[in-house]
Amino acid sequence: MEMQRKEELAQRNLLGTLRSNSTFGTFINAIDKAGLAASFTGTDQYTLFAPTDEAFSALPAGTLKRLLEPGNKDELASLINYHVVTGRKTTTDVGKWQSARTVQGQNAPVEVAEGQLSIGGAQITRSDIMAKNGVIHVIDKVNIPEAKPH
Repeated sequence: MEMQRKEELAQRNLLGTLRSNSTFGTFINAIDKAGLAASFTGTDQYTLFAPTDEAFSALPAGTLKRLLEPGNKDELASLINYHVVTGRKTTTDVGKWQSARTVQGQNAPVEVAEGQLSIGGAQITRSDIMAKNGVIHVIDKVNIPEAKPH
């Protein structure tokens, strides 16, 4: 049964795979509000470092509400894209890096400490969830990109 489930997930795109798991509702909502859903349903290959709902709830009070407001769409898209790397990268690939070049444009530091892989300070808690157009790694914190100077 478990093997069949993995094969079914691998036939879905990244967004469909996220939707099949109830712990990513906030991330999915943010992707939709940022206008990025098409990116994760197409044929381009991506690696998503997906924060859980619990990770979003740990943001400072009011941060998520502010980000989800229509006037902050660009900032929200930047935050989402800071959790995305181009290409299909497993934890074996990511574990060889010192940093990951995100779609957002900034590098996120990658560390391995005591056998635990982290990106941008977020621990990868579940890894290598395969989708038709990429890979998902579950992380325990929302990574915030550095503010770009205007």
